[in-house]
Amino acid sequence: PRDKTQLNSKGTNDFCVKNIKQAEFGRREIEIAEQDMSALISLRKRAQGEKPLAGAKIIGCTHITAQTAVLIETLEALGAQCRWTACNIYSTQNEVAAALSEIGVAVFAWKGESEDDFWWCINKCINMEGWQPNMILDDGGDLTHWVYKKYPNVFKKIRGIVEESVTGVHRLYQLSKAGKLCVPAMNVNDSVTKQKFDNLYCCRESILDGLKRTTDVMFGGKQVVVCGYGEVGKGCTAALKAMGSIVYVTEIDPICALQACMDGFRLVKLNEVIRQVDIIITCTGNKNVVTRDQLDRMKNGSIVCNMGHSNTEIDVASLRTPELTWERVRSQVDHVIWPDGKRVILLAEGRLLNLSCSTVPTFVLSITATTQALALIELYNAPEGRYKQDVYLLPKKMDEYVASLHLPTFDAHLTELSDEQAKYLGLNKNGPFKPNYYRYKCPC
Repeated sequence: PRDKTQLNSKGTNDFCVKNIKQAEFGRREIEIAEQDMSALISLRKRAQGEKPLAGAKIIGCTHITAQTAVLIETLEALGAQCRWTACNIYSTQNEVAAALSEIGVAVFAWKGESEDDFWWCINKCINMEGWQPNMILDDGGDLTHWVYKKYPNVFKKIRGIVEESVTGVHRLYQLSKAGKLCVPAMNVNDSVTKQKFDNLYCCRESILDGLKRTTDVMFGGKQVVVCGYGEVGKGCTAALKAMGSIVYVTEIDPICALQACMDGFRLVKLNEVIRQVDIIITCTGNKNVVTRDQLDRMKNGSIVCNMGHSNTEIDVASLRTPELTWERVRSQVDHVIWPDGKRVILLAEGRLLNLSCSTVPTFVLSITATTQALALIELYNAPEGRYKQDVYLLPKKMDEYVASLHLPTFDAHLTELSDEQAKYLGLNKNGPFKPNYYRYKCPC
């Protein structure tokens, strides 16, 4: 795509996608997604007249899917101008990228980018003559990192960063601790409506979808180790347990480890089970969780995949050596073959399995997208001094508002406190109903 010039029907070429002629197909995908994102559409309709993002110039780096397109079009309906690129080289839906480019959104992304393409697209997203971004929406921190590295002066106009991944949030806290964070940032990942729904319920359904589409594996009786028992790990283990798999968990945090034990999973070190397990799933946000030494000891036919954001959890680079043979057997499915004939099945080259190899539930993404939109509105419109150069959580009242927007889908009816009950509890009848330190229980 970088080598060819394409024009949309308006005659503009400020985009770089696989094939602009796929726009009509992508538009149908977006319309399908809208059907299960009624809360985000409701927010769009409620705020469209006020234009709370008028004047906002947002650069975004997320997965580019039909669901993301609904978010982008909502931001534009609320007054924003957007330029977008992908946070993952495999997750872009080419037809959706084309549909967004057709209506004038500057999109730089296609499925199957090289590493060089990835950074080129990010650079094109930021660097446009006469156009200065003032908001960042990031997923993984790569866009924020590139602005710091190449365009630090851009931060003079940036009002805030909204970040939705564990990896990206970790980077922001590192910047804050070092005194290098120069704008306010909103940690969407740890908002209740992101963490307890997207991280948990989305992964509970999409882990099975991704594994089944790529390998046709039978889950019953398989020995599976899930590395990490945060919300993503909890979702994955619950799904696999329900399918009859024998599930082990690895953890560094004694609290998460105790939760795993109380939920009926055996807590192990990876080296204790590496020779016997059929599937390894990483979801820690860390690096080198599965090393070359451990991959060498896995049995023939084992499956290795990642459900964390970054491609650093499995030491894939160590497998690119002359003595090992790589055989592409399906899209995003590689057999890595050892000299003795042993094969290990590597999915998506160690990148995020569900968005690289399958799809994710639209309704859950509606919850996340609505949370992101409200975070952008909050940071963009906040009076000077409300937010300093630090990392913040979404206000509890907004979390509750996001949840309330999604309840009508289930024909759900909230009970209302009486004046006497509200006074007894010391609450406002309209919320917030829980203090910021409250931990919503995981149902797994």
